[in-house]
Amino acid sequence: MIYAHFPADIKSHYHKELDKYLKTGGTIIFEAFSKRHIDYVTANEKVGGPKEIGILFSIDEIKSDFPNYEILELVEKEIELTEGLFHNGTGSVVRFVGQKKTTSC
Repeated sequence: MIYAHFPADIKSHYHKELDKYLKTGGTIIFEAFSKRHIDYVTANEKVGGPKEIGILFSIDEIKSDFPNYEILELVEKEIELTEGLFHNGTGSVVRFVGQKKTTSC
């Protein structure tokens, strides 16, 4: 899931639905703008990304949405974007790589 931002009221639901389709031992790769990204987009609109805090992610939200995963990587980090006209500048993302441990209910 790369930059898959959904409305705040349904994003956790989508993550739980996705979990149903991933087999035990499967790997999820996730990167999306963090809640801190609001500060970056306020300072430089050219960096792009959502301007609504609820659409953005925190490490705690990822832990909550994917509790059945061995965390291989989970970080919030500053990155430099140079991706066309609409994503240029410094931003903040959450990166998550996790391996599914057991079948969810």
